Amino acid sequence: MTVLIALALFGLLGGIGITALGPGGVLPTVGLFALTDLSPAEVAGTAIVTHIATGALGTAAYTRSGQLREPETRRTALVLAAGALVGTPLGVAINTAVSEQAFGLVLAALVAGAAALLWYREHHRPAATRPHPPAPLVAVLAVAVALVAGVVGIGGPMLTVPLLVALGVPVLESLAAAQAQSIVIAGVGSVGYIAHGSVDWTLAAIVGIPELAGVLLGWKIAHRLPTRTLKNALIIVLFALAPYLALHG
Repeated sequence: MTVLIALALFGLLGGIGITALGPGGVLPTVGLFALTDLSPAEVAGTAIVTHIATGALGTAAYTRSGQLREPETRRTALVLAAGALVGTPLGVAINTAVSEQAFGLVLAALVAGAAALLWYREHHRPAATRPHPPAPLVAVLAVAVALVAGVVGIGGPMLTVPLLVALGVPVLESLAAAQAQSIVIAGVGSVGYIAHGSVDWTLAAIVGIPELAGVLLGWKIAHRLPTRTLKNALIIVLFALAPYLALHG
């Protein structure tokens, strides 16, 4: 029972992170890897299934608040989604050849990298936002992010948001575009992992339902509250988790 409660908490916090900050969607993967005896494919498959609903809910939320109605943001979201169609199947295929130790190392590197990007974004704010980056650059970014997401079972926002912000895209627009990308990554990735029988549906529900509640809460936080404390807490948690995940594998 304690493990199930902990997994639900990982889902809730992950959902908040998805729509409030971008990085955060990795927490369900971390929880499943650290607290269960699932194989790397089952961890990734079970986690990525939950991101279908979180991506759809996040997209609806940012459409309602107007960011996805802006032409530039819609264009970026479409390019990100198209890139996900290419990168995600490659990531799923790579996962099937990854050992538990290698999966832990990849996850640790991803967690530490996300924390570093989040820290950089917090301490190196651009003087002014710029137009959205050109489509070819966004497409390359999209394929790379989707490949990594397919390997470890995350959505798009964790990496896409800080990368877009680093390129000068406003935070809310970056969050909005990444939600749409997440639907495609999760949908394509889920098909691949379901085909391999690598989804634990019970654990997906235990993680995914609180994650949906977190998505709505995170969206409200992003629009209404200062998020510096949340960012700092997430940075500390991610940096602390990285060595544990590397050793856990």
